[in-house]
Amino acid sequence: MNRAVAIVGAALSDCGRVDDTTPFELHQQGVARALADAGLTKDDVDGFGSTGCGLLAPVEVAEYLGLRPTWVDGTGVGGSTWLVMAEHAVAAIAAGHAEVVVLAYGSTARADLKARRRSANLSFGTRGPVQFEVPHGHTLISKYAMVARRHMHTYGTTIEQLAEIAVAARANASRNPDAYYRDPITIDDVAASPMIADPLTKLHCCIRSDGGGAVVLTGADRARDLSKPPVWVLGTGSASSHTTMSEWPDFTDSPARRSGALAFARAGLRPEDVDVCEIYDAFTPMVLLSLEALGFCGPGEGGPFVEGGTLRLDGRLPTNTDGGGLSACHPGMRGMFLMVEAVRQLRGEATGRQVPGARIACCNGTGGWFSSAATLLLGVD
Repeated sequence: MNRAVAIVGAALSDCGRVDDTTPFELHQQGVARALADAGLTKDDVDGFGSTGCGLLAPVEVAEYLGLRPTWVDGTGVGGSTWLVMAEHAVAAIAAGHAEVVVLAYGSTARADLKARRRSANLSFGTRGPVQFEVPHGHTLISKYAMVARRHMHTYGTTIEQLAEIAVAARANASRNPDAYYRDPITIDDVAASPMIADPLTKLHCCIRSDGGGAVVLTGADRARDLSKPPVWVLGTGSASSHTTMSEWPDFTDSPARRSGALAFARAGLRPEDVDVCEIYDAFTPMVLLSLEALGFCGPGEGGPFVEGGTLRLDGRLPTNTDGGGLSACHPGMRGMFLMVEAVRQLRGEATGRQVPGARIACCNGTGGWFSSAATLLLGVD
């Protein structure tokens, strides 16, 4: 079997400030809403994927949801996880190993920090390759600061160009009633915000929020009979790179160069065919490197490319149309939100922020510190 596969349901859980719930409840909200969006029930589901919640995710989450899937995925590669899972789900459905797959996410990262149930300092362990960097105190953001500084040194990229990425995200968020932050900001505001890791200030960094969501995938034979227009998965690609910075040959080159090349080739598309982008944006340099790696501009051209409002809703390449992780929602990992927003744009359901005539969307997730990447190209009939 080799069926075409579509996303037929997509929804978010409660997002933003969610103090009186659990990650399991957010999973349930997202899954119930996504299935309702598709016109399906949990009895239709035979595949499930999730990670980062409970001891045996996705088994524990599936049990909580009342599911007994015969296909499961618990991939964990950081922020690109749910796009990698989508690639796996597409392959499983195309091969006939599953009929209806639900991918879900839920996190109360903000609420947990507020209640002191977790530390603000991420720990990635002291064994294996990372043990050689831990004594030097490398934090997650310090790695991205190194990326920004290297790009600035190599290509003459300016901090103002990086700041425009945050300003554009906030401009898009201002038109999303569900965004965590909606008040406009300027490049000067970004520069004046507190320094976190030179040269990156607070507004170069993603927000902390709670939230989750889910998507439902199935084959073409079933997709065309459901309640919403199918959003076809046209091409996928994934790639891994490094965990230790010393094993990354070029701090200005994302593994999205490989995942994107695979996705575009498999879809038979080019970057210029894309109407809207949803790119993981935990930090502004992440977007810059991703745009270059995916071929929307050449190596080192990301700075000039984003100038002039390119990434805004009315720009040449509307990107992170919901406001992204920099302004809308970022509960720890954001790959799920990329897919949900892309589906809404392609269906014409992105109220207040709809990109006119959007037919092709590119989603690109990044895990760790450019440790992994996954690219998904979606389209509608």
